[in-house]
Amino acid sequence: MNEETSAMSAARELAGQLDPSRVVTSGPAYDDTVRIWNGAVTSRPALVVRARTPEDVQAAVRAGRRHDLPLSVRSGGHDWAGRSLRHRGLVIDLTGMRQVAVDADERVAVVGGGATATDVVAAAAPHGLVAVTGTVGSVGMAGLTLGGGYGLLSGRFGLAVDNLLGADLVLADGRLISVDEDHEPELFWAIRGGGGNFGVVTSMRIRLHTRDRILGGLIVYPWAQATEVLERLSRILLAAPDELTVQTVVLTGPGGEPALFLVPAWSGDLTAGAVHIDKLQQLGTPLLTQVAPMTYGDLLHLNDPLGEVTGRHYTARTQTVAGMTPGVIAAIVKAGDTVTTPLSGMPFHHFHGAAARVPVESTAFGIRQDHFMAEIVAAWEPGDGTPHRAWTDSVAEALAADALPGGYPNMLGPDDHAQIAHAYGPNAARLLAAKSRFDPDGVFSATSLPSTAG
Repeated sequence: MNEETSAMSAARELAGQLDPSRVVTSGPAYDDTVRIWNGAVTSRPALVVRARTPEDVQAAVRAGRRHDLPLSVRSGGHDWAGRSLRHRGLVIDLTGMRQVAVDADERVAVVGGGATATDVVAAAAPHGLVAVTGTVGSVGMAGLTLGGGYGLLSGRFGLAVDNLLGADLVLADGRLISVDEDHEPELFWAIRGGGGNFGVVTSMRIRLHTRDRILGGLIVYPWAQATEVLERLSRILLAAPDELTVQTVVLTGPGGEPALFLVPAWSGDLTAGAVHIDKLQQLGTPLLTQVAPMTYGDLLHLNDPLGEVTGRHYTARTQTVAGMTPGVIAAIVKAGDTVTTPLSGMPFHHFHGAAARVPVESTAFGIRQDHFMAEIVAAWEPGDGTPHRAWTDSVAEALAADALPGGYPNMLGPDDHAQIAHAYGPNAARLLAAKSRFDPDGVFSATSLPSTAG
């Protein structure tokens, strides 16, 4: 049976079990699913199941297995590598499962597998609560969390994955199970950092935190001051309290030239935070300063343009560095000087505090020392991407001399073999053992795992 026949058979089978409108091979619903953040991805799945319930997901997994169709899962669609769309495969689209239920007394949210960070933040805010998310609101909460989840609250409350209390997921054999510290603890350990490589998460239970406002915003420095500002910023961040997390971004500034953006988030007492923000505003002579008390949702909205699905093409690399050494600063400055398109950027995520105090063996996430995770992202309008890919490669190579082994799995591409081999640190062997136990046939491949562990 060829792939087309297999897909047609699977579609007929699923249409008999589900509402036929939720099983699509073409048309507007299909087009919506295959439209993701990176317009350069050209994969064309054979079949899309627009799931609304865990039972829909179970049916899709079983049909995909029976008809030998590769499976992938689409949630937020903020996907640069195209892993959510398996070419000629079956895509389980979770965007119809975006419900978020908040238990304010317990400070817990039950989050549907298709919910975005914005969905979760909006549900928690009326209760004076916040969730640990990434920095872009349109990113799917499940994919972000399972891979780690760097964000502007991580110094105070840990990574998104450190706030995962439990999950419901559909395994490769179609079973729906619940996992937490007391139920299938090894699988619960594995999904906390091992990504969606073990099943389809249909819902998660995440810890919320009491915080109605933070001190946050933007401080923008001219590119001519980048070296001096980064040197001074490095000294501040080395001693930063948990309450202060700062994202540093190389991005096109107000005048169309590269600029250095600081995105601070102070999650403690607002009055005490003013002293720390003032130091960040005196690193040089800012072009722009917009820092004020705001809701966490308002802070996320500053990055809304980064999540827009515009048809632009993207490629990305990543490196993890222990600090802003002279070599790292020189590489950052050269990256800004040589950037090939004003649409490109390079965020550095600040990892410290509560996130760094979690023992590395407690979750599958592979690095727990203080560091900065760099996203090297080239963006361009449809056309020749060769110079832009060359820019990301050159920046990654320049940072490599000062980089820690491995890299952030959510940002590693399938060809980043050398980094993938070290991405999970001392947890690699245990993670591969869990993969062999819970998904021995390799049905799920949301992020790349090392092929072996020494």
